[in-house]
Amino acid sequence: MQKQVFEGYVEYLQIMDEDGNIDEKLMPAELSDEKIIDMYKYMLFARNLDAKTLSLQRQGRVYTFAPLLGEEATQIGVAFAMKKDDILVPSFRQHGIFLARGLPLASHFIYWKGYEEGNITLKGINSTPFAVPVSTQMPHAAGIAFGQKYQGKNASVVAYIGDGGTSEGDFYESINFAGVYKLSLVTIIENNQWAISMPRSGQTAAQTLAQKAVAAGIDCIQVDGNDVIAVYKAASDAIKSRNPALIECVTYRLGMHTTSDDPTKYRTDEEVKKWEQKDPIKRVKAYLEKKNLWNDKLESDEIQSQMDRINKAVEEAESFKPDPVSMFKNVYSFMPEIISEEMESAVGANFWL
Repeated sequence: MQKQVFEGYVEYLQIMDEDGNIDEKLMPAELSDEKIIDMYKYMLFARNLDAKTLSLQRQGRVYTFAPLLGEEATQIGVAFAMKKDDILVPSFRQHGIFLARGLPLASHFIYWKGYEEGNITLKGINSTPFAVPVSTQMPHAAGIAFGQKYQGKNASVVAYIGDGGTSEGDFYESINFAGVYKLSLVTIIENNQWAISMPRSGQTAAQTLAQKAVAAGIDCIQVDGNDVIAVYKAASDAIKSRNPALIECVTYRLGMHTTSDDPTKYRTDEEVKKWEQKDPIKRVKAYLEKKNLWNDKLESDEIQSQMDRINKAVEEAESFKPDPVSMFKNVYSFMPEIISEEMESAVGANFWL
């Protein structure tokens, strides 16, 4: 006997096209013009914060940094969909969503200057710290989601991962765990086409990355990751469903993987220019201008206000004096005896003086 036992598919969602035109049939009813303006401001803010941090790195004033240029919509759209109690589990490029969820700007710069005190305020915005090792944040995300369900809480966990991370076992194990236990874990794949120098085509022969969720028995969708409205809708629907879900955001890393990377070694200028036409910020600006909701004066004033806040935060971060004891205090939720002994020994020796 031979029969078909499974048939699957992956939907693709775009609501705002590259020229700022909206598919009204798909437009979320709760997204007012005022909310879209707020989204646009945060996308601008994320880009300006990104550019300032990159500039500081080139001056030797912060350490290795992973820019988000071109990926603003994949973060701001999700930030606006999340509830206050929802928990963020980032990889290492999500300072845009940190910004939108209320991370103090000075903490951003303190962290990238190499001080772990910059992570302390993450507790206030319900987030784990950046996770640089590829995909290692995913088991944490699944575990947190399990804990939320075990305790009868309603918070969803939103985890970020790159296209390269979806080739790791941690990714598969985590979404499979979420599927088995029906956890409210929403996994966002920032498919920016390159895992450092490895192209998307070198990661997998699968037609989409979203379809990797099918084997785990969880919901999945592929969205235009440069369309902040589509990202918002997909994330909002997934969070409201309370079911495990995976969202592949098709976007592009316009800059380098990190400041230690030279993308000109492995990709062409023509490829980058093609994706620049899909810029997520340009399309929202076009939409707002068509509706006479935005103009050059508003843009100039907003950028000036943002840069004033950013520059003030840089001053605060550069006057920050780290407490070496923090390297002991902020490792575990409670301090094990062996760490306590090490701290007492170090404090007594004044080894950092």
